[in-house]
Parts: sequence; structure tokens; C-alpha cells
Amino acid sequence: MTRTRAAALAAALLAACTSTPGPPVIVPKAGEPAPPVVRRPVAPAPPQALAAPAVPGAPEPPLTMPAGAVYACVVGAGEKRSVTAIEFAPNVAALCARHHEMGPCQYEREGCRRHGGRVFAAGGKEITAATEAEYDKRVMRIRMRAD
Repeated sequence: MTRTRAAALAAALLAACTSTPGPPVIVPKAGEPAPPVVRRPVAPAPPQALAAPAVPGAPEPPLTMPAGAVYACVVGAGEKRSVTAIEFAPNVAALCARHHEMGPCQYEREGCRRHGGRVFAAGGKEITAATEAEYDKRVMRIRMRAD
């Protein structure tokens, strides 16, 4: 009996280790109200007719983001790159487009980074830790810690 438990535990651990990286995808279902945040995978750009060989350190191809997406979460690089568009409800999208430092926007960016991703704004500019520090200068945040 302990062998079956050990085998089941090993199978569960193996399944957990082989999951795909990146933030979870949230897509609205038919007939249900739209969720406040939608994360949908973005199809890769079509390959060029004469693709240049991959050079380490070469710039990545430009991001293609659907209309209405405020941010894109990019996980991986090269052929293993996956892009997830982060769309908000209309009122939150308008807030995030004007004030990137607001809480809902920051929460989604941090969620992307927790899964090993990099965050890009709709214009294609990467939002780095230095950019986040600039955002934090604009607002006063009170963070409560348990320790």
C-alpha cells in the first residue's frame, strides 16, 4: 500500500514539474459576464520569407498585441517565447492607460513576473523594476507585513 502511495506522489510531483510556464490564461466563457481581467495567448507573428539565423543577444521580434490589451506578458525567448495579452474591463483599462501606478495594473504586472515573464506596455516599452520604482514615487503606498 505504501508503494502505491509513493507512486501516486511521484506522479503528482512529475505532473507539477512539467506544467507550462507563464501566467494562467483567463478567457471569458460564452453566456457568462465578462471577468475584470482577461489573459489570452497571442499568436506568434508570421515567419519572414527569409528568416535570419538566430544570433544570441539579438533583439526579439516585435510584439503583436490585440486591440484593447494594456500589457503583454512575455515568457521565454526565441522559438520558446509565449506572449499573453492582459486586457482589463473598460473602466480599469482606461485607468491603467492613464495611471500605470495604480494597484490593479501593478497586481497583473507582478503576477506576470512571478511566473518568470517580462511585462511590456501597449507601445512595446518594457516595464522594468526601475520603471516600477518611478511609479512608486508618484503614489504613497502603505504595505503591511506580517513579520
